[in-house]
Amino acid sequence: MSSSVVRYTSQGSNSSSGNNGQKDGNQRFDLHQTGGDPTSVTSLSLPAETFLRAANSLKDQVVELTWRRRENNRILDPTVYTGLMGTAFTCLRSYEATGNTCDLRLCAEIIDACAAAAAASAYTRHVTFLCGRGGIYALGAITANYCRDQEKRDFYLDCFLEMAEEKALPVGPEEGGFGMSYDLLYGRAGFLWAAMFLNKSLGGQIIPNNILMPIVEAVLAGGRAGASDNLACPLMFRWHGTRYWGAAHGLAGILYILLHFPLSGNDIEDITATLRYMMSNRFPQSGNYPVSEGNPRDKLVQWSHGAGGVALTLCKTSEVFPSDREFRDAAIEAGEVVWKNGLVKKLGLADGTSGNAYAFLSLFRLTKESIYKERAEAFASYLYHNVRKAMTEESHGGCEHTYSLFQGLAGAACLWFNLLTPEYSRFPGYEI
Repeated sequence: MSSSVVRYTSQGSNSSSGNNGQKDGNQRFDLHQTGGDPTSVTSLSLPAETFLRAANSLKDQVVELTWRRRENNRILDPTVYTGLMGTAFTCLRSYEATGNTCDLRLCAEIIDACAAAAAASAYTRHVTFLCGRGGIYALGAITANYCRDQEKRDFYLDCFLEMAEEKALPVGPEEGGFGMSYDLLYGRAGFLWAAMFLNKSLGGQIIPNNILMPIVEAVLAGGRAGASDNLACPLMFRWHGTRYWGAAHGLAGILYILLHFPLSGNDIEDITATLRYMMSNRFPQSGNYPVSEGNPRDKLVQWSHGAGGVALTLCKTSEVFPSDREFRDAAIEAGEVVWKNGLVKKLGLADGTSGNAYAFLSLFRLTKESIYKERAEAFASYLYHNVRKAMTEESHGGCEHTYSLFQGLAGAACLWFNLLTPEYSRFPGYEI
């Protein structure tokens, strides 16, 4: 089975017309360059022990180069997305996979340093998990809980609850509530994700619904206001003036978050109708999803923009509405798009092969079909064989986030840790 997986991936990555050589961060590897016959790469279905060793080794390298060797002990970026909190998240994922308490202590040490740095930086204006204080406080409380440090757990929870009082969070458009965006990276959806992550990790309603539901209602109201000029689509959001569709800034990410909350019948109808609008406006030839409303360029197939992120949202939608086969079929079709186009040159979760592999893990959990686990393993194994080469190319190309979670190597390490128990895998900072 593994060799057929390799062959199909190679064909898919080379048959995507108009995508090769473009400059949108979606350049593709050619498996033939790694040794002539792609089926000769016999270890593209690697054993779990190999993934574990690789994940630990890569995690150690990430820690060394982002934490221990940082210049003058400074923390310029304390975020999960591209900064040191991504290293902390990777250490936490390692602890959860292996039980290594050294990783847990290291995670706590990094979080405390990032919390101190964030208090004196511009990052304090964002309240999201991936790009703001939400990630620091949520991971701080969760890590302290693992460490059985009640005092520090309560400290970070208090910080989170104080942040939740941000007045812009529950303000709807009728009250002038366009000052804070709605997206996952920088807006209200990103705050809601951090709250859900805390509630799932610590149990119960640590962040109660009386705080969260007014924000959910404000997001829905903002989406309706943003779609007022398009009767076919009930919800639409703008980020810096552009109506994005993807997971990072647009519809896929915001709708994913909304699906986790108790909603009225009208709310559910608007969410599902918006998803159907997206499904009916896919690119007819490729089946991929546009980056933004009306954008004719069919180029990006990744988590942040395109079928990679939409597939995860559709898997969640199928889980919420299991009797509606349309969403399940659309999730599978989005996964096929990723499979045929997904060996992108970048490494990380946002725009690279690591992130695209999670579409298959999500489909594996949804369908229980082993082919999706094998496809995730094929992508992960390809990273295993090519990560050093890709790392060198990105470093020489001036990439400043080579070791980060969402744009670099830490994302690959998290993927490898997740492959130890694929039935429990979750895309970091996205899937709950």
